[in-house]
Amino acid sequence: MIQKIEADKRYFSDIGWLQTYWLFSFGNYYDPANVNFGSLRVFNDDIIAPNTGFDTHPHKEMEIVSIIFEGQLNHKDSMGNEEVIRAGEVQRMTAGTGIMHSEHNYGEVPTNLYQLWILPNQSGLKPSYEQKIFSSESKKNTLLPVVSNKENNGALFIHSDTTIFLSELDKGKEITYDTDESRNIFIYLNNGKLSINGEEFCTKDQARITNETQVKISADENSSFICIDVQDLPGN
Repeated sequence: MIQKIEADKRYFSDIGWLQTYWLFSFGNYYDPANVNFGSLRVFNDDIIAPNTGFDTHPHKEMEIVSIIFEGQLNHKDSMGNEEVIRAGEVQRMTAGTGIMHSEHNYGEVPTNLYQLWILPNQSGLKPSYEQKIFSSESKKNTLLPVVSNKENNGALFIHSDTTIFLSELDKGKEITYDTDESRNIFIYLNNGKLSINGEEFCTKDQARITNETQVKISADENSSFICIDVQDLPGN
């Protein structure tokens, strides 16, 4: 089954320095029917204006992934990390028993990033941090794992039964992803036009896929997207 959510159905928040689309309940937006998708709890599509950002704030018991598409993000945390994350880079942070961090755009152009919060597979983890750049070429016409708990060569490690893929698919190309009915597959189209199991998706549309054994993704034009294979919550 595929639930299609079109781009204009996303919740939009504009506070001046931050323009963001919240794909799940977050902040002052709460929809009891849209709290999570399996262990995927938060997916925010953010644009941060230059010389602004999030001042120091806490996190706990969450896996946090940030993917930078344009601009840069200056990160500083209570673990002693002080890094700049640039376009093409992915950051994974385990909040675990508790961290403090800040995120600012000290660049000259707006920063566009996706930030994901994923529920960990255990509580009380020691906080940790890593980041890595992934080239455009490595994503070409494939599903490139960038974050995973599996033995995926080069992917950042996450404490959750989850794999996050990035892809840049040329017009006319197709990818087949084999799965099983117990998995939740989430696809968010960065740009372009895709057919997913025969259904058409355009820029910023999302597909929430359950009870499928195979997902066929074909590009009707040059397209890029994120695909997340995430476990269901216990008891669901």
